Amino acid sequence: QVQLVESGGGLVQSGGSLRVSCTASGRIYHITSMGWYRQAPGKGRELVATITNDGSTNYADSVKGRFTISRDVAKNPVYLYLQMNSLKPEDTAVYYCKAVVKPSIEASLDVWGQGTLVTVSS
Repeated sequence: QVQLVESGGGLVQSGGSLRVSCTASGRIYHITSMGWYRQAPGKGRELVATITNDGSTNYADSVKGRFTISRDVAKNPVYLYLQMNSLKPEDTAVYYCKAVVKPSIEASLDVWGQGTLVTVSS
C-alpha cells in the first residue's frame, strides 16, 4: 500500500507564489510516476503536472512556465512538490497528489491524496 498526504495549501494574492507538498509513504518502490491534479469549484478534476521515475515532466498548457513539479526520491518517504508562481485567481482549486502504483506486472492502480486547498485572491 502507498499513502499520500498533501500539505502547503492556503490563501495567496494574485501574482504570488506557493509550494504544495505531497508525502508518499508505504511501498514507494511500486510507484512508477506521480502527479498533481486540481479540481476547481463546480468543475471536473484536471491534470496539472506529472513526473516519471526517470524525471520526465509534463504540464498542462495553462500552467507551463509558471508551475514546476519536482520530486525528492533520495528520501523515504518520497516527497513530491509543486512550486506555483505567478498565481492567478483561476488557479484556485483543491490540489490532489496522485501516484501510479504497479504492485505487479499485471496490476496498476492510482492512489490519491486527500487534497489541499489553494485559494488565489484577486
